[in-house]
Amino acid sequence: MSKKLTLLSTALLVATALLAQQDSSTHSLDEVVVTATKVAQKQSTTGKVVTVISKEQIEKSGGKTVSQLLNEQAGIVVTGALQPLGSVQTINMNGAMSGHTLVLIDGIPISDPSDINNNFDLNSLPLTGIEKIEICKGAQSTLYGSDAVAGVINIITQKSTRSTPLNINATVSGGSENTYKGNIKVYGTKNKLSYNAVYAKLSTDGFAAGYDSTGKGNFRKDGYTGDNASASLQFRPNKEWNIKAFTKYSQYKAGFAGAFSNAENYTNVYNFITGTGFQCKKEVVTLTGNYQYNTGTRNLLTKFGLDAYKSYSDFAEVYANIKLGNGFSLLSGVDYRYGHMNEPYATDTSLHQTSLYSSLIYNSDHFNVEIGLRYNNNSRYGNNNTFTFNPSFTINDHYRIFGSIASGYKAPTLYQLYAGFGSGNINLQPEKSINYEVGIQEQYKEFSDRILLFYRDLTSAIDYNNNTYQYFNYASQTVRGIQYEVSMKPITAVTITGNYTYISATQSTESRLTNTDTSYTYAIRIPKHTANLTIGYQITPALFVSLIGKFVSKRYDAVYSMSDVTLDSYTILGASIQFGINKHIKFFADGQNITNKKFFDIYGFNSIPALFNGGIIINW
Repeated sequence: MSKKLTLLSTALLVATALLAQQDSSTHSLDEVVVTATKVAQKQSTTGKVVTVISKEQIEKSGGKTVSQLLNEQAGIVVTGALQPLGSVQTINMNGAMSGHTLVLIDGIPISDPSDINNNFDLNSLPLTGIEKIEICKGAQSTLYGSDAVAGVINIITQKSTRSTPLNINATVSGGSENTYKGNIKVYGTKNKLSYNAVYAKLSTDGFAAGYDSTGKGNFRKDGYTGDNASASLQFRPNKEWNIKAFTKYSQYKAGFAGAFSNAENYTNVYNFITGTGFQCKKEVVTLTGNYQYNTGTRNLLTKFGLDAYKSYSDFAEVYANIKLGNGFSLLSGVDYRYGHMNEPYATDTSLHQTSLYSSLIYNSDHFNVEIGLRYNNNSRYGNNNTFTFNPSFTINDHYRIFGSIASGYKAPTLYQLYAGFGSGNINLQPEKSINYEVGIQEQYKEFSDRILLFYRDLTSAIDYNNNTYQYFNYASQTVRGIQYEVSMKPITAVTITGNYTYISATQSTESRLTNTDTSYTYAIRIPKHTANLTIGYQITPALFVSLIGKFVSKRYDAVYSMSDVTLDSYTILGASIQFGINKHIKFFADGQNITNKKFFDIYGFNSIPALFNGGIIINW
């Protein structure tokens, strides 16, 4: 470990001790989460590492996208989050590769079978209509199956929280690069029926995706225009039953270009999701069922013509949580997944998988543990198993320690297997991992922090060979890391939150220049050091301001026919302000990269310049 990291860790721990001594008031770890075990429980009763982006944080991030908000969280790098809207978004959690983080919407996995890594397009998810986001780190394949190698991100949509039959929330804003954003939500409850309907629209002239290395400044802007609509119904015939139905539709058009390119390319993306579910909650048993259908189309228009990628998928699950008594409970379930891809240069292809899983959970005043096992039957790869072991121990009202040992599994995607022009490789084998985590959390009334050490060993990892132009399994990837999160209120009106992540990655694979075996002491586009800091000041009951900073250390990018290139470190700043006229009307303004720092997250592509946005929120 470097001297710089040692000094930083020491400083953080000293600050922790000093600030903790300032306030000895007790405060229980009472945050209720559902992602860790599929059932609502206090965060303090699980050994899993869960971070929650609250509704309040989301409301104060009106100028950002889902990707940008995730990109500020500990251990998460969303490549593309700071590129023009519509750019490809890939999530890397705790040093893991793209496709190893599973995205859920209301606890249900969401993906795109036609995508290289099976990733769902985050451009199709506006912040509008999101209640909170739960991030559960570490291998979650036992509860959530394939793709959850590094963790899961559960995007929880808003539910009707008012008993009145008609409520309206609307936001209108405008800003730099002719950016206009508007949304309206209508929701309410009438007798046993609750409903929620949301429509959102966003358009912008944007900025050039490709970097103009000639300095002539004549690259065109890559604009974006998109629409999102969603609706849900919940019916509660009695206290035990809850029946729901939902649908979501999104479409957008965006310009894009290659590295250092001014090519006029466009993408049109359409996505439709619909489904239903139920929950029956008895005194001893809670039974939950979900079904979801998802279909999407990506039309890419370039000088070579139009390419259309189409996909659809089905997901169905039933699981039960059974209270066994004496602190024990049993979670058991079954799920079925089907994915189909239609790719321009390959025949239609599909895969399906059936899984059985079960977790035994024990909770007491001080000790909690989960032991879980999952059995998968993949239509191509047959049977495999994953496991999890998550203990935690609450020392007192202020301190708890936690740990995890879990295995992960990811089957090759349809694209990696069957992509055209020989890129697909039907001989690919599934990726497998083993994850270890250990940490300690401290909580006081006005101060909390958490430090985490993690290790992941991934075998049979899948990559693309630039020499053979084909996907292949390489030997291994090993990731070690440290993560620190802190939240404090030094005075009543001021809130400070921050996080720091250190990543050390090693890959044993084929050279990106030749076919010889080699070893890389870094992961592509993953920095060794990242830090995020937010300072919020409630100046008056009506006026709130915040300053946001982000630091990213140097990292490497892979470039065709070249040695890996170094991307410089950078620090960018943002700011926001909110002013409430009354309980119904609020004005806001925010700025990103307010110093107009020139930086690159991807070689040959621009990142955001200084962008400013302002508007009004109406809540009736």
